[in-house]
Amino acid sequence: MSSNYYNTEELKRLPAIAKSILGYAKNAGVSHDAEKAIYRFFQKAIEENLCPRSQQGFSPLFHSLNTAQLLCSKVNADKSMALAALLSPLFGGHVVSLEEIRHLFGEDVAHLVANLQRVSELYEKSGKFKGNKSVTDKALSLEDKKRAEENDNNFRKMMLTFAEDLRVIIIMIVNWYNLMLSINHHPDTEFVEAVVKESANLYAPLAHRLGLYAIKSELEDMSLKYRDRETYSRIAHELNQTKAKRNAYITSFIEPVKKRLTEVGLKFEIKGRTKSISSIYNKILKQKTDLDHIYDLFAIRIILDSPREQEKSDCWRVFSEITNMYTANPQRTKDWLTIPKSNGYESLHTTVIGPDGKWVEVQIRSQRMDELAEKGVAAHFKYKGIKAEETLDNWMQNVRDIIEAADDNPMGQIKDIKIDVYDKEVFAFTPKGQVIKLPQGATILDFAFAIHTGLGCRCTGGRINGKNRKISHKLSNGDIVEVLSSPNQTPKLGWLNIVVSSKARNKIRAIIKEMDSKSAELGKELLTRRFKNRKIEVDESRLVRVIKRLGYKTNTEFYQAINDERLDPNDIITLYENLDAKNDAENRSADTFVMQNEVEEQSSSDNVLVIGSSDIKGLNYKLAKCCNPIYGDDVFGFISSEGIVKVHKTSCPNATHIRERYPYRIITTKWSGKIGSQFGATLRVVGNDDIGIVTNITSIINKENNVTLRNISIDSNDGLFQGYLVVGVSDKQTLNNLIKKIKTVKGVKGVERS
Repeated sequence: MSSNYYNTEELKRLPAIAKSILGYAKNAGVSHDAEKAIYRFFQKAIEENLCPRSQQGFSPLFHSLNTAQLLCSKVNADKSMALAALLSPLFGGHVVSLEEIRHLFGEDVAHLVANLQRVSELYEKSGKFKGNKSVTDKALSLEDKKRAEENDNNFRKMMLTFAEDLRVIIIMIVNWYNLMLSINHHPDTEFVEAVVKESANLYAPLAHRLGLYAIKSELEDMSLKYRDRETYSRIAHELNQTKAKRNAYITSFIEPVKKRLTEVGLKFEIKGRTKSISSIYNKILKQKTDLDHIYDLFAIRIILDSPREQEKSDCWRVFSEITNMYTANPQRTKDWLTIPKSNGYESLHTTVIGPDGKWVEVQIRSQRMDELAEKGVAAHFKYKGIKAEETLDNWMQNVRDIIEAADDNPMGQIKDIKIDVYDKEVFAFTPKGQVIKLPQGATILDFAFAIHTGLGCRCTGGRINGKNRKISHKLSNGDIVEVLSSPNQTPKLGWLNIVVSSKARNKIRAIIKEMDSKSAELGKELLTRRFKNRKIEVDESRLVRVIKRLGYKTNTEFYQAINDERLDPNDIITLYENLDAKNDAENRSADTFVMQNEVEEQSSSDNVLVIGSSDIKGLNYKLAKCCNPIYGDDVFGFISSEGIVKVHKTSCPNATHIRERYPYRIITTKWSGKIGSQFGATLRVVGNDDIGIVTNITSIINKENNVTLRNISIDSNDGLFQGYLVVGVSDKQTLNNLIKKIKTVKGVKGVERS
């Protein structure tokens, strides 16, 4: 149609439309006032053209009426679902407000209408049907197909998130089913192709997952019809050519079965069916055969009118009667009564040889089982071609449990079920409609890195739904995000506090590390070149002292500072040349003092320890480095996996763990009373960072008899220092005396054994 407006003939149809609406509303239990309101809304929408035809010529008003009627006939929809389908285009066209809907039809209907509108808006943002030229799957590369599949999967997750209510998804499926019925011979082939693709990728799988098997089959049949009308017509023609013959055959099979089951006193209904056209086509492709060789083309379904407690026994009774009449194929017998399918499907299947040697599939189930299979909401995920997701599986399992417990009105039972399986994720659009999935709390910077690492590195901010935002702005579901970038932008360490996605974090860390490494290499190269120009041979140990004196903890930071011109190489060389090791050691403050002597591993053959009842002399033992016990400490022995006895203090931080986990490897250990060689002990010293304080501390140690300084490492910050001294002492008493003397040094605030 050339115009979006309704013509005179359509306006004349308003009474007929109203009659359909009011007739449906009356059957749905809608009040008289609500009936008149619906008629009034439709009249206003048509006369004022508030709900114009779509670009493809479809009337949203007629479409919504058909959808409401299909909801009732196909899925046993409740009143709220049907009313929501009717009112959704009226709300979207601003014919009626949400407040009016809430007042006239209740909160539940208003909730469904609002969420339907939210889901519909996703299609606007995605640009799926904005006249974009569609591309066939065959024309796509493998990478493009993978990207398209991921995008479709993310769009489905986003739609489920926005729907919130499972009934909204069911309305969308039926609405799409209605659209598929409407596009037969539509002149816009690109639009038809886009609708068919969406049906195959999204709505047919969803219909199957929710147990709407009849709708799923029809969607698949229509998809084949619109994609390959010649193949569809050929199969349909062959089926129609032999329809009378097939019907006669099914009748000849059913009649004796009916007679026998009636004789044994069962109440039942028998249905005959032929496989759907799409199912036949897939089977022909898979088996590389033709229609005549599809052995299970014929099938009958026996539906029993049995009480819940007799369902299974009656099904097995029918099975017994059928297999007595016809020869069964044991390999084709499937028992989903004893253990139902993961989607809740219950039935008993067998395949038998009927008249003329043709195979017939027989399905046996109760009315309750049939209702659940045909119109129920069972989570049937693991069917051919559909990948299951564990979280969604678990959620749908809960849905199935609720539905199974409902004897009638299954849609009413799912009213309060909320879709929250993706509540830890956020979905946003690119300007071209691609859906990006990120963790909840993700920012514009996360979004940029999700698209491309290069874009993330250059990101300076973004536009969210047309408004400028900082890179730290958190995204909401459905946002349209345009990333702003600059070629001069580079990743910063602070970005790690902005992003939440692991991809962005890993990329930022890797890039910063690479940048730091390159910067340090350039700085080192610059300093080395200056030393060579001055013809100075570099002593690495002396250069390390220069680096420490300048306050840099790592060589990388030092060389980066040179490259960033925060340090002048000439000043560094001057400091290097003027550094006198001896004077510097005596007069420098704690922040420049680092003395590194290798600590000997403490072990001895001296007769100073008794292990168990035996003298330690001649045995292999070591004093544990984690606590460095000395003579006089309370100790215990631990037999290591190498057979060496490790001696620990009883107050060792690892003692509790060792005793709990390896009690059988603990051995009594004590000092023998003989003082042997020196033991290593670590002291932690804190105080004011004054000139000469290191000299004063080391002077006290050097004056003590039987005490040696083995290692000293002291760092300072803002006039305070903290240092660790490793000293060799003969026993605990000597160490205690040393601690007391060090505490007397001016500026020392505390000394403790570490």
